[in-house]
Amino acid sequence: MLPDGESVVLPLESCTIAPGCATCTVRKDAGDDPDETHQAIIGARVTWRPQPGVVFKRGEGVGLVSLPGLPVEVGEPAINPVPRQMMATVVMETLADFGRSGGAEIEVFVQGGADIAARTLNPRLGVVGGISIIGTTGRVRPFSSEAYIASIGSAIAVAAATGCPRVVLNSGGRSEAMLRRQFPELPPQAFVQYGNWIGDAFALLRGTPFAGVTLGMMLGKAVKLAAGQLDTHSRRGLWDRTFVADLARECGYAPAIVARIGGLSLARQLGEVIPFSAGEPLYRTLAARCHAVCQPLVPSIPLEIRLHNDGAGWLAHDASGHTRAIVPAAD
Repeated sequence: MLPDGESVVLPLESCTIAPGCATCTVRKDAGDDPDETHQAIIGARVTWRPQPGVVFKRGEGVGLVSLPGLPVEVGEPAINPVPRQMMATVVMETLADFGRSGGAEIEVFVQGGADIAARTLNPRLGVVGGISIIGTTGRVRPFSSEAYIASIGSAIAVAAATGCPRVVLNSGGRSEAMLRRQFPELPPQAFVQYGNWIGDAFALLRGTPFAGVTLGMMLGKAVKLAAGQLDTHSRRGLWDRTFVADLARECGYAPAIVARIGGLSLARQLGEVIPFSAGEPLYRTLAARCHAVCQPLVPSIPLEIRLHNDGAGWLAHDASGHTRAIVPAAD
């Protein structure tokens, strides 16, 4: 069951059923996504337990979270909330279908996962001993540069053809959902997902008839963009903590604050050091730097930058140089 409620049927590599336990594996098809787990054998062993609820266990090749800042607590298997919910929903529905009370233990495993993880950034992010099970929609999106950039071009063309006055560029998923609430007057065609190819998205916007363009992003991508990186894929490296620490120093923050920034693992943790708000010089400067990088790419279209950190609202920096807070709309 996918997060949007759609059911899918996947071919099994293997399936073993024993009293109170079932184990199945599938072969991952990542399409043209440059994913290290493409063709990996991924499985789950589900064991009935009399206690209610679902617990997750780390099997072979699944990493353990060792650093704070990820969406899973330290010491937990590196299985993100969305796939946890997908698995838990199906397992509990299956128990109900067979009239069983209680709950289940789900042990997720990936054959060769530790070797796969060594070829990723997982170890630097504090995921040790295997890969992380990420998952957001349950679907493969076009992620090769050619395929994804082509999809951006198509989306921009449709937005122009349908008369959208503004395009709202976003990284997809949660960011788009939040930005849609900020622009209720815009049709769905106005929202274009750039993935990691911000520079290519702006190149495709050059010469289009839009009256304005908004670029929405979270801190991780904003830090890279502010440093001039128009491709924000994690393969291009982790966030540059030294760059951000230097910005904080230039903004006049105390040496202790600057030192703490220099020790962070993830950009989203900035909010733990400097609470995210439109009044903070660091975030205002990051937004202004992003604007300075991108506005020359579309000189005839006024650009607005909207910057977000998890659960802390948005700030907007517009073409006139003004920065303001955006009050999140209610769900």
